[in-house]
Amino acid sequence: MGGFECSTHYNYKKWRIDVIKGSRHDEFAEQDYLRLLDVGIKTARDGVRWHLIEKSPFMYDFSSLINQAKAVEKTGVQIIWDVFHYGYPDDINIFLPEFIERFVAFSLATAQFLKNQINQPLIICLANEISFFSWIAGDVGGFYPFAKGRGFEMKRQLVQATILATQAIRERYPDTRFVQTDPAVRIEPSPNNKRAIIDAAHYHESQFQVFDMLTGKLAPELGGMPEYLDIIGINYYFNNQWRHPSGRRIYRHHKNYQPFHEILESIYKRYQRPLFIAETGIENEARPEWFLYMRKQAKIAQSHNVPIQGLCLYPIVNHPGWDDNRHCHNGLWDYADDAGNRELYQPLADAFLVED
Repeated sequence: MGGFECSTHYNYKKWRIDVIKGSRHDEFAEQDYLRLLDVGIKTARDGVRWHLIEKSPFMYDFSSLINQAKAVEKTGVQIIWDVFHYGYPDDINIFLPEFIERFVAFSLATAQFLKNQINQPLIICLANEISFFSWIAGDVGGFYPFAKGRGFEMKRQLVQATILATQAIRERYPDTRFVQTDPAVRIEPSPNNKRAIIDAAHYHESQFQVFDMLTGKLAPELGGMPEYLDIIGINYYFNNQWRHPSGRRIYRHHKNYQPFHEILESIYKRYQRPLFIAETGIENEARPEWFLYMRKQAKIAQSHNVPIQGLCLYPIVNHPGWDDNRHCHNGLWDYADDAGNRELYQPLADAFLVED
């Protein structure tokens, strides 16, 4: 699978990010999808830019999405649509009930627009990485609304919005499938630190709060039930394991590194839901080797009866960096020229063809 980076948040410099625009995917969607098909990729993650569509409350202009929708219908690529990828209209307070009302209405309107444009069942990720977003935007103030110490409150808001939006869309389009993505992390205590043992276990367990809320295991007053956790998308990168409280990263060749297939197996054992690797990637020359590692780990998990549905290279095209607009070399293809051509990164393309 391939993922088109589609973040639309305000970063810590208070710049509004629009990676779809920055990568010119909105201009060249059809060519981008055809490139996927050329290398055997038939499914992709793509995004909806809420702040461009709802410029006044409950009034929607989908002109920013029409090119992607038409390209999907023409090429037949299967899309997993991100409705909320960190960004939302400036006039909404995410902590108020209005946010939930606006989120549900916008999600349903988006589903209706896509169903009118595309003749394929909808697959929707209503809110990408609720755990990560709640931490960076609600606990440490790194993204808008730059809140601190309110991460759990934000999680509850986003989970309730997700539940209600799922209800609304299923009532109208019952064949819709829903993906819930979050990072998989592993946090271990720093050596010889008794307090860290307790804290590390707590922080490690907190990665499951969103999934547990959706199923009703945690905070049942939000209305969660098992059917609200449909397909699990696991986002995993090279630096997703670390020690607490030092924050020192545990990388692949460290003796304490846990192989990724074991993480996948533990998540499946906990939830018994179909899952896929919704994001993985790395920059520069490490791209092919990392991809091969992740593919091998997915194959091992499959051999242990974990129903891995796919592996998504994320991003699939290079893009400007969130914080500094630097040229991030992390995709299979580079920036587009004015004709929509993108240079292929051949070493990574070759890795796609390697036999197991």
